[in-house]
Amino acid sequence: MLYRRARIAGALIFSVVTFMRRPISCNTDSIEKIKTAFTQVMKKHPFNVDAMVLLPDHLHCLWTLPDNDQDFQHAGG
Repeated sequence: MLYRRARIAGALIFSVVTFMRRPISCNTDSIEKIKTAFTQVMKKHPFNVDAMVLLPDHLHCLWTLPDNDQDFQHAGG
């Protein structure tokens, strides 16, 4: 996966692209797995999902991190 992130205090803006742009999020099972993963991570590391676009071969996210949380690696797992 390719991961890109803009560095803005309090914000986490990133895109993730699947390997070889394979369209892995085109079915209900994949979408449910993504939802489950987000839910589990949000329980352990609180953040707000302000916007998200899920496309067949990539996703874009805009999150707000908790105050004084600049460590994006912990926000995502």
